[in-house]
Amino acid sequence: MTHSCQDSKPNTLLSRIMPSGVHLVCGLPMVARQRQKVVPFASGDVVEIGFGSGLNLPHYDRSLVRKVIGINPDDGLPRLARRAIAQQDIPAELLVESAEAMSLSSHCADSVVVTYSLCSIPNVAAALSEAHRVLKPFGRLYFCEHGRSETHHVSRLQDVLTPPWRWMASGCHLNRDVGGLIQAAGFELERYDIYDLGFGSRIIGTHHVGVARRR
Repeated sequence: MTHSCQDSKPNTLLSRIMPSGVHLVCGLPMVARQRQKVVPFASGDVVEIGFGSGLNLPHYDRSLVRKVIGINPDDGLPRLARRAIAQQDIPAELLVESAEAMSLSSHCADSVVVTYSLCSIPNVAAALSEAHRVLKPFGRLYFCEHGRSETHHVSRLQDVLTPPWRWMASGCHLNRDVGGLIQAAGFELERYDIYDLGFGSRIIGTHHVGVARRR
C-alpha cells in the first residue's frame, strides 16, 4: 500500500494533491480484492473509521447492513466521499471528525470497519479505544490494513524507513503491529491473517486482515 486512506488535514502541496492519489491507489483492483475479505461480513449499524473516499461502499452486503456511518477528518477526502454516498443505494452518512474522539454514543454500532487507515491515524490507540466504546457488547471489528512484517529483517527495515515514509505519505506508518494494537484496545482476535500482498515488497505490502470481537 503506497499510502493510507486516512490522512491528517492537508497543509502542504503534497498533501493537497494527496486525496486524489489516495483515491486512485486505494481503488486499485488488487486493493479492492482485500476489502472484499472483510467488508461484506459487516452487519447491522456499521461505523466505518477512515471512510476516505467511500471505496468500501460497493462491498457492503445490503441485506445485512442497516446503515453505514463514515468517520473521516477534514483531509480533502470528504468531498469524494459525499459523491460516493450519492451514487450508492446503501443508507450512509459521513461525519467529518476524528476517529480518536467520535461524537457517537457508546454501544451504538453492531460492526466497526477499518481499512487502510490505522497506519496513519496519529493516535491509533485512541481510535481503537473509541471503536471499542461505540461497539455493542460482542460487536465485531472488521479490519484490513498494511503493517509490520513478521520477518525480522523486513520489520527492521520498516522501522528505518517509516520516518521518511510518514513525511511522503501524509503520516502513514509502515511498521505498526496491527494485531497487537487491536488486542491492547480490548478486542479478542477471532480471525487474523498476515500475508504479503504479492506485488514484490513486504515493506509496504504486508497485510493484516481479520475480525475481532469486543471483550
